Amino acid sequence: MRLRTLTFRTSFWRPGTDYVSEIIKITSPHLKDGDIIAVSEKAVSTASGNILDEDGVSPGKVAKFLAGYWTRELWAGPLGKLTGLKRQTRLNLKNYPMDEGAAHKQTALWHVGLLQSLRHYSEGGIDASNLPFSYVSLPLGKPIEVADNLRETVFQRTGNSVTVMIMDGDTTHSWRNLHLAPRVVDTPGLIHFGGVLTFIIGRLLGFKARGTPIAVSGDPINPDRALWYANLFHRLCGGGAGRTVWSMSSKMKTSLTGVTWEMLENVDHFPITLMRLE
Repeated sequence: MRLRTLTFRTSFWRPGTDYVSEIIKITSPHLKDGDIIAVSEKAVSTASGNILDEDGVSPGKVAKFLAGYWTRELWAGPLGKLTGLKRQTRLNLKNYPMDEGAAHKQTALWHVGLLQSLRHYSEGGIDASNLPFSYVSLPLGKPIEVADNLRETVFQRTGNSVTVMIMDGDTTHSWRNLHLAPRVVDTPGLIHFGGVLTFIIGRLLGFKARGTPIAVSGDPINPDRALWYANLFHRLCGGGAGRTVWSMSSKMKTSLTGVTWEMLENVDHFPITLMRLE
């Protein structure tokens, strides 16, 4: 069988965007029964207003410790080397901003707990890339409901029966039929047992790292194939303004919190990919 893909460029989805109508409008001329519509969780969260401005967050002592010694010394040093982080990543962590970083860690503690906050990035699906100023996107609370709603609306408006997958760029680590997800997800066959531990174990043991399908609505998909789709989607959709807040600010030639809505609107975004097995 051959897989055909079509990735769509869209405008930047600001909060309040009717992303369901946007997805149907752009994909409907190409849809057939059995197609897979893959969509970025980050884009859906942003369009849904599921974002938080960390500028008003007051960090506590634990958050300051995590932003300071834990990130600047351990992740930038021995823990980063042990898990094979790239040199540039460790350098970025060595210069992790104390004030903004502590506010970010406090957000993580509030929303996803301590074990996720111990991670060096993408704590429980919280993401600061492709958002302006001090905003971060939060993980979808019930991604399977988002996927179900999109699939049902596609059928109502176009008559096409499709499968919808919600994708996260954060990696699941796999060994044979063991798939360790970075957080609790709605995809059958993916398991999770505790924030930072999943990442460390997966990296130490050299497990295969792929993007994570956090929800699948429609025809059942084998977990390994779902992960393969997620990895392909991650490659096809690109990084928008940047895959990390550091690469984003560097690309925009501004500070970590200096990116504006207008800057993001001048960048190509590819949050949707149509997949078809032939």
